[in-house]
Amino acid sequence: MMADESPSRLGRGLAALIGDDAAFALGDDQVPAPRGVREVPIEFLRANPFQPRHIFREEELADLSNSIREQGILQPIVVRPVAGEIDAYEIVAGERRWRAAQRAQLHQVPILIKELTDAQSLEIAIIENVQRADLNAVEEAAGYDRLMQQFDYTQEKVSKLIGKSRSHVANTMRLLTLPASVRNLIEQGEITAGHARPLIGLEGAEAMAREIATKKLSVREAEALARKASTGTTAPRKSGGSAARAEKDADTAALERNIAEQLGLKVEINHDGEGGEVTVTYKSLEQLDEICRRLAGRGAQKIN
Repeated sequence: MMADESPSRLGRGLAALIGDDAAFALGDDQVPAPRGVREVPIEFLRANPFQPRHIFREEELADLSNSIREQGILQPIVVRPVAGEIDAYEIVAGERRWRAAQRAQLHQVPILIKELTDAQSLEIAIIENVQRADLNAVEEAAGYDRLMQQFDYTQEKVSKLIGKSRSHVANTMRLLTLPASVRNLIEQGEITAGHARPLIGLEGAEAMAREIATKKLSVREAEALARKASTGTTAPRKSGGSAARAEKDADTAALERNIAEQLGLKVEINHDGEGGEVTVTYKSLEQLDEICRRLAGRGAQKIN
C-alpha cells in the first residue's frame, strides 16, 4: 500500500457516503458493530451489479469461509434495499464475506441498510476494494471508467474519491486500451500492471505479454523487451553525450520504481559518478500539471 493510500485517507471517503460508524467498521475487524446492524437470512442478499471486483480467488474464499465458520462475520455487510421488492437487499460492500458465509453454510448474516444511489453504490464498492487492495489493476481501471462513462465523473473527481493522483487514475485507465488477452493475463495474476504498461500502443503486445508471463520476466526486462520492439534496440537513451549503463544497480532501479509508483509516470534515473539526471516522461498537459503541483507542494497554476 502506498503512503497516500492509507485506510484513514480512504476511510474519510467511506464516512462521507455511509457514515462514520459504518466506515470505521469496514476498516477495523476489532471494533463493535455500528448502530442499526441486524441479522437477516442470507438468501435475502444478492450480488451488486456495480461490483468492480470480478475475480474471487478460491483459496482466499476457502480461508475466509473457515474463519467465518469459527468466529462468524465480524463486520456487517453494507446493503441497500432493492426497489419494489420485500426482504431483498443488494450488497454494496462485503460481497466476499457473503460468498464465504454461503460456503460456511451460515443461515443468518449481519447487515447495515443504507439508502444509496447507483453512483454511491459504485463509489463505496471501489473505495472498499482499493482500501483492501482487493482489485487487480484492470478491475480498478474498469471501475474508474464506469464512474466516468455512466455517472459523468471527471478524472479529478475520481482521484479525490479514492485518494490518489489524477495521473494514477489516467495511467491505470490506459490499461483498458490493451488487447483483451493481455488484460486477462493481468487479471489472472500472470503479469502485473508494471509489466503491461510498456506494451500499451505496441504492435505484438499479445505475443510480448505471453513471453513475459512464460519466462517470468521482471518489469525491467519487460520494459527492455518493449523498447526493443519499438526502437529495435535495448540500449537506454544517451545522457550527456555518453551512453548510460544498460543495467542499473539494484538501489537505482528500486528508486526508479518507487518514484514511478508515486507519480504514476515513467521515471528513469541515470547516475554517473557524483551526479546524473532524472527523467520523468509525461504524455499530456494534465500529467505535467500534476508533476508541477507535486513539486510545488500545493496547487500549481494550470498549464494552457
